Order: sequence, then structure tokens, then C-alpha cells
Amino acid sequence: MAVIHRTTVQPTKLELLTAWLPSRPWYRGGPAEPELAKAGGFRLDDPEGEVGIEFIVVTDTSGDRSTTYLVPLTYRGAPLDGAEHALVGTMEHGVLGRRWVYDGCHDPVLLTQLPALIDGRAQAQDQNLTDVPDRDVVATYTGEGPLPADFTTTDDQEGTRLTAPHGPTLRLHRVLEPTPDGPFPSPPGSTGHLTGTWHSPDGTRTRGVYAVLYPALPA
Repeated sequence: MAVIHRTTVQPTKLELLTAWLPSRPWYRGGPAEPELAKAGGFRLDDPEGEVGIEFIVVTDTSGDRSTTYLVPLTYRGAPLDGAEHALVGTMEHGVLGRRWVYDGCHDPVLLTQLPALIDGRAQAQDQNLTDVPDRDVVATYTGEGPLPADFTTTDDQEGTRLTAPHGPTLRLHRVLEPTPDGPFPSPPGSTGHLTGTWHSPDGTRTRGVYAVLYPALPA
């Protein structure tokens, strides 16, 4: 169970993301520096209790039209070997000390827990409260058996693709769009999806798709 500490971090998560987001291929902003505000998100527990896992939703209002991003992050007490390319930055936590912050799509702990969330073996947790499930995060899975965790991560202009050898592909939506009210129908050809909510700049609660799961393509 992740414990949420009431403390300070320096630099803040938004400050780290302000510098990091423009380097991503799926970033939609222009030359101006992003103006980020936290819009929502959720957490997952690391069964070993060592790695913090947070899916943070941020909205950039620097352009003519605001853009909302889904950013999975992991927080570690020491550098992750071989993941220098995925380092977002470091920060000083008021209780835990120095924390290394990674793009969670390249962290094996998150890549184990995210499939478990989709196939029902894990529960989304509130972003700000300890040991409180987040019921706004809804997973749908029509496949059989547990999903694998040995994903390869690829970023492109459309988002992030997590591909398992001889297994499924999980398309993570980095740019979030609102969906119509009511139950979300599974996209054609998919075997699962993950939806959640966030706050729009005007304060309204919005639901959208975080990720879609597709079966393995024929060889």
C-alpha cells in the first residue's frame, strides 16, 4: 500500500514536466513554454512497496486551445539501471529524500501493474488519499487469462505503444479527449480499455479513454 505523505517536493512535479513534456513526440504545444495545471490522475501500488506509481493528468493552457496529457510517472529512491533515457528528473522529497522520477512506461514495475489493472488483478488508488480506491478509473477486459508484463515501449506522435512479444499491444493515450456521456463502447478489434476522469479548465468533470488494448497481430 502506497502511503501519501503531506510534505513538499523540490522541484515540483509540474516544474519537472514543464521542462520534459516539449521533448516528447506526442507533445502538441508550440514554441512557448507549457503552462501546466494538475487536472487529475490516480495511483497504483507496488506490491514490494518500493516504487511510487502515479498516473498524473495535466492540462497545458499555453496555446489557443488547452491540451490535456496523461503522464505515468514512477518515483524511486535510487536510479533505475538502463533507464537514463526515461529520466524525467530528480526532486527532493520532504520525507523520503531524493527521488528519481521516470517516465513510467519504461519502468518494469509500472509495466507489471498497469496490465494487472486492466485485467482486474490490481485496483486503482486515489491520487491524494492513502488506501482509498479510485472508482472513477474503470477497466474493461474481454480477453482470457492475465496479461503479460514484458512490454516494449515505443513513443510516436499519437502516443505510446506497449507491445508484448507474441502478445497484445496496449495503446496509451497521451493526449486525452473527452468521450460522450454514458458507457464507452470498446473500439473495434480491441479486447479491453481503461477510462478515467479529470477536471477541465472550467472545472467540469470529464471522462475519457486512457488506454486501449489490442490482441496480437498475425505474424
